[in-house]
Amino acid sequence: MRSNHETTRIVDNSTIINPTYEFYPPKNIHGQNGTPIYSPFLHNTLNANHFPLVITLPDGNLFIAANTQAMIFDWKTNEEVRSLPGIPNGVRISSPLSAGATLLPLTPENNYTPEVLICGGSTLDDSTALFTAGRLSSQSPASDQCIRMVLNDEGIAAGWQVEHMPEPRIMPELILLPDGRVTIVNGAQTGIAAYGFCIHIQTKDQIGECDSDHPALTPTLYDPTAPLGERFTQEGLPTSEIPRMYHSTSSLTPNGTILLAGSNPNVDVETHLYPTEYRLEWLSPPYMEKPRPTYTSLPKTFDYNSKITLDVDLPPGAENVSVIIMDFGFATHGVHMDQRLVGLVSELSDDRTKLTVTGPPSATIYSPGPAFVFVLADGVPSFGSKTLIGTGAQPPLDEDALANVLSSPPLYWDKWTGAHPGAPDESNFFTTVIPAPSATPA
Repeated sequence: MRSNHETTRIVDNSTIINPTYEFYPPKNIHGQNGTPIYSPFLHNTLNANHFPLVITLPDGNLFIAANTQAMIFDWKTNEEVRSLPGIPNGVRISSPLSAGATLLPLTPENNYTPEVLICGGSTLDDSTALFTAGRLSSQSPASDQCIRMVLNDEGIAAGWQVEHMPEPRIMPELILLPDGRVTIVNGAQTGIAAYGFCIHIQTKDQIGECDSDHPALTPTLYDPTAPLGERFTQEGLPTSEIPRMYHSTSSLTPNGTILLAGSNPNVDVETHLYPTEYRLEWLSPPYMEKPRPTYTSLPKTFDYNSKITLDVDLPPGAENVSVIIMDFGFATHGVHMDQRLVGLVSELSDDRTKLTVTGPPSATIYSPGPAFVFVLADGVPSFGSKTLIGTGAQPPLDEDALANVLSSPPLYWDKWTGAHPGAPDESNFFTTVIPAPSATPA
């Protein structure tokens, strides 16, 4: 069954909107002692701004994109510090017109300069009338557009670089690989990211309750270092027989494969074309077939700018040896957050058996917490072993803010508006709770 949140909030609009953000653990900041903070950006990006894209930048600010807009946001001052060029060609990139996104590798070679990649989405109009009048269709074409931009002065001035995938995709997932390439998996070529119980969307041509069609079954490999026009390939990649559409997911695994799972565009135990999917698949990138390096001696914690020494066993003839750390991130509804690859400075001993590695430069380049360490030999990764970046200490906890959140009654509109005098005066900013439909019995 679906939660109340999903049935009422699958698409935001002027009567169903919660234009706020919160900190977890709770933080006493911007006059809100752990409670929600108003965001003009979330208000201004209506309607299709469900699951906005959020990426932590090396300077500590956040890249945020929703609908057709993007910005750099300073969470410490609660200010938009830079408005970025809009998403090109009218493509919308947030649910229910979902694109996939990732931060490209941060390395010493690129001076840890951030560059974001966003692929897929839809050019459908997101006006309330279209969403509620039955004018959307499971056959509406998705976008094949991929865009990337370097997030420094020069890159922002140059704007988005536009490319095109071999096929259009709604709900694609971009999985960052240890070798720096990106695998694009899952999703559909037509329709929207929704399903039949979503009461604020009326879609034609549903397959059962599924609001999308023509699943994208063949992965696409994207090489960000290749020349423009030569970055996409599907050669040698297997075509699956399992549609992975709404509520599908994927993740890199420590051995370098990609786990594919889920798809729930129809309720449990259905006989429609796209039933709930319980099978798992593992996708093996091309490097899985090559001789791979191994290593030992990884400590349990790895602090910033500290040095560790790994014992390595390299494939014969390996020339270029490097070390990276990765956060595989987490995902919901095909939207991946916190995925990250950071290259580290390393030095190989003369006998090629030991590798001295320096920890990441700062906590904004790689946040304190778990990381998988990969040694690469000529671009082929080892198995990824887990460590904790930083000292391993627990993050600070604002006990007063936590107590305030736990003691606060439900936040109704009149109380919220009184605490946020600068917010627009709209009468229904918060979700009206509508009971979720019951699950179809087995």
